[in-house]
Amino acid sequence: MKLGYARKSTFDQQHTLQIDALKADGCERIFIETASGLKADRPELRQLLDHARPGDVIVVYSLSRLARSIRHLLDVAEDLRTRDIGLKSITEGFDTTTVSGRFMFNVLGALGQMEVELLRERTQAGLRAARARGRVGGRPKSLDTVKLTVVRTLIAEGTLTMAEIAEHVQVAPSTIYRAVKGGRSALA
Repeated sequence: MKLGYARKSTFDQQHTLQIDALKADGCERIFIETASGLKADRPELRQLLDHARPGDVIVVYSLSRLARSIRHLLDVAEDLRTRDIGLKSITEGFDTTTVSGRFMFNVLGALGQMEVELLRERTQAGLRAARARGRVGGRPKSLDTVKLTVVRTLIAEGTLTMAEIAEHVQVAPSTIYRAVKGGRSALA
């Protein structure tokens, strides 16, 4: 069975071009979505993927209508491949039910994997360069040494509650509990 998937990003766009092409290609059922391609939660796509059975072919007007990124496309296509479900794109002439379509998909998959690895290499190089300049990544600590000294002093005095101490140094009580293991009893 051929199952179609049409998606538009905004309410003022139309599905008609996609729907006409999917019907002309022989889709027996078409799942229609109005959602940004960047949204991870697309109910109609989820319903389509749940509905598809081995031997079915999912048809899209364009691969950009199906996936948010190359990585997402590869993940969806790999899921379909393991479930013996074909994937076809009308505009790209891409069809995993054919030998050439599977070959093209493998090339696309290799390019996607290369993109991921290059991004990882660039990120690691950037982190090494930042460390060499003395920069350490991550969020700054909310309890610096001065605030931590104030917290320890106020806890040792025993006149304020932990919530009041936290308010005084402008952090959450849980931050103090993480920083001062054991709380009041550890300082006694």
